[in-house]
Amino acid sequence: MSAGPNTRGALKHVLGHLLTPLLMCVGMGLAYLGAFHAPEPHDLRVDVVGSGPTTRVLAQSLQDEGAGALDVRTVADRETAVTALREQHSFGAYVPGEKPELLVASGSSDTSAMAVEKVFTKVAAAQDAPLKVTDIAPTASGDPTGQGVFFLLVALSIGAYASVAVIGGAGAVLPMRIRVLLAAGMSFVVSLIGTLFAGPVFHLVDRGLGGVWAMSWLYAAGILLVGVGLHTFLRRWTTLGVMVLFVMLNFTSSGGIYRPELQPGFFGALHAFWNGAGFVEGVRAHVYFDGHDLGGNVLVLALWLVVGAVLVTIAGLTEARRAKAVAGPSVEGSAEEKAEVEEEMEEAVAV
Repeated sequence: MSAGPNTRGALKHVLGHLLTPLLMCVGMGLAYLGAFHAPEPHDLRVDVVGSGPTTRVLAQSLQDEGAGALDVRTVADRETAVTALREQHSFGAYVPGEKPELLVASGSSDTSAMAVEKVFTKVAAAQDAPLKVTDIAPTASGDPTGQGVFFLLVALSIGAYASVAVIGGAGAVLPMRIRVLLAAGMSFVVSLIGTLFAGPVFHLVDRGLGGVWAMSWLYAAGILLVGVGLHTFLRRWTTLGVMVLFVMLNFTSSGGIYRPELQPGFFGALHAFWNGAGFVEGVRAHVYFDGHDLGGNVLVLALWLVVGAVLVTIAGLTEARRAKAVAGPSVEGSAEEKAEVEEEMEEAVAV
């Protein structure tokens, strides 16, 4: 039996919509494998403590042997080295001697601390001396790997961008101001859930929970406003667009697993201004480093919120012009619009 027109039409419809998961597969593969598959240090700042010729020779040898992997400097004393670590200017400091010591700050990045420890364990072994490792900014007891903040970022992101599909799709007939209020409400709820996870539930942070909540709200609100604004222009492609922005490019450049010093340059460049990096580094600065550089990271989150506010404003004006140009749909909407909303919601749930 030959396929009837309804079957052919349905098949054509399905094949057309299979483009979205294919693009997601390609995008996720390129993003995650490109960012995480082969972490190697480059220009990773480490210090050697001391001022004599032996110290300078050791530092130069490490610099030469690293072939670009390390940025080795000498500092006068241990106190200076600790300050550099607390201000996240360096990721390790080696104190040579009969009992060599390595200073690290795992709160900045556990994987960076491990990379530094690997280097200087070999240095100490060459001197036939055991290496003492001192962590001057350890992570909370509930986050021994230091990656809990990254997974908190994942939870907040999923809550926010899934809400975009609901508000933009099912709520498309609502006035923009109502959608913005829904976005603000959902960002508040998502941030509260994230804060509960970070504090009482999993103890990812052991202090500064109020600041973690504030950054969670800024982060979630920025995603929701950007997504709701984009929906006016992207329609059923909004889920894919939001995934590119806030999953593929966001998670990989956040520094939650590997800091940019262990990643390809593209993701390191995004780390300077992407909202996920602003959240992860902001939480680290607030919780582990006495607020050093906190302002810059909060500014990144605030600017993304501003971008979202601008987008929903432009989207609202665009919808108003469209409504004047053509007769608006009924409250129930056309069958085609209903199908589009259902497809968008299904895509969001599947993701």
